[in-house]
Amino acid sequence: MSMEIYNTLSQKTEPFVPMEEGKVKMYVCGPTVYNFIHIGNARPICVFDTLRRYLEYRGYQVTFVQNFTDIDDKIIKRANEEGVSSKEIAEKYIREYETDAAGLNSRPADIHPRATETVDKIIEIISGLEKKGYAYARNGDVYYRTRKFKDYGKLSHMPLEDLDAGNRIDVSEQKEDSLDFALWKAAKPGEPYWDSPWGQGRPGWHIECTAMINKFLGDTIDIHCGGQDLIFPHHENEIAQGEAYTGKEYVRYWMHNGHINVDNRKMSKSLGNFFTLREVSEKYGYEPIRFLMLQAHYRSPMNYSVEVIEQCKAGLGRLYNCLERLGDAAALAKDGEITPEEKALLEAMGKRREQFIAAMDDDLNTADAISALFDLARDINQALQEERTKEFVQGAASLFDELSGVLGLLNHREKKDSLDDEVERLIEERQTARKAKDFKRADEIRDQLKEMGILLKDTPQGVKWSKM
Repeated sequence: MSMEIYNTLSQKTEPFVPMEEGKVKMYVCGPTVYNFIHIGNARPICVFDTLRRYLEYRGYQVTFVQNFTDIDDKIIKRANEEGVSSKEIAEKYIREYETDAAGLNSRPADIHPRATETVDKIIEIISGLEKKGYAYARNGDVYYRTRKFKDYGKLSHMPLEDLDAGNRIDVSEQKEDSLDFALWKAAKPGEPYWDSPWGQGRPGWHIECTAMINKFLGDTIDIHCGGQDLIFPHHENEIAQGEAYTGKEYVRYWMHNGHINVDNRKMSKSLGNFFTLREVSEKYGYEPIRFLMLQAHYRSPMNYSVEVIEQCKAGLGRLYNCLERLGDAAALAKDGEITPEEKALLEAMGKRREQFIAAMDDDLNTADAISALFDLARDINQALQEERTKEFVQGAASLFDELSGVLGLLNHREKKDSLDDEVERLIEERQTARKAKDFKRADEIRDQLKEMGILLKDTPQGVKWSKM
């Protein structure tokens, strides 16, 4: 069975067939680096990192490109406010983005191009569009002739009249048509600029991605990803630029993730429900955020709230408990040949892999894939109620690692939480009190640790602890 993907372009779920067998060219729109990213930005990071992982799990060789927009009006404004250069602002927030992405366990792209490093290609494409009559210069600015591209609107599925009606016009711009958009902007005093055939200036936003895709992935790519808010005008304009320049199909499959609401309302600074990813991670950790972003289908709208993130923490806790149980079982496992009963159990657990793959093949249904992982955890917990052979425990653990790894979850499995000296001292004191039959003191220490967010569990293998 092949994977199927909902293609925004066709508005249909289609079998995924890459241009070149076994290889996938994939591009994801990255951040404009002028500030910390917000909680909504975490969704495409987590979703499309998981898509990449799954494609590789299915045996594809993926070339994954994600850009940084490092020159933009917002970056220039922030630089002026802080009295530093635009480059310093961009460098700072690229580092902050990388910290957040790593916290979400998102792997770095194979190529992370920057707009400022792609200016030569941008100028080359704009010049090509100008020669073909798709672009025109006005006082150092260069605009794209939108109506000349006959298929304009095919991604957003809106007629030109509707797109034109919603278009905001800057009266200072000398466009031929209100639908035309900027490819190149003449430099204003004090702004960064590059020399070009049209004078000193800088790239427009839409042309950056077109140039980066053309430079690093070629004329046509397999998958282009981003948030629904980018469909129009950004991705629509990318298609117009790319296909007019090359005369070839720009992207074969377009994938867009849904919006995130906060407390069931659109996120907005004016409503006081705007949160940066860093703020949320400092309170709840990064992994519950990744879990949150995957526990709903990527195209569906989703809601962030304290209640929801707490539920995600609890869900992760159940998965980590299974992981811990596997570790304990491995330490106590018997030597010797795997039993027929254990072989049958492992074979039954293998059906969870089939369940997982079926979900992921169905337009990256991570919600159902997570359900398969929880079903596997339940199977494992039931099987480990009895002493097992090492081969069985290793087989169960390998499958659990395999599926959770595709989702990028349980990435702290090798990073056991360490208690600070004070907590360790209290646990040791409690053990001493129990041996001396001072149960009142032992209970007091247990309650004290609970207030510190540490939950103790007395087991035949000794005291086990976890963070609440």
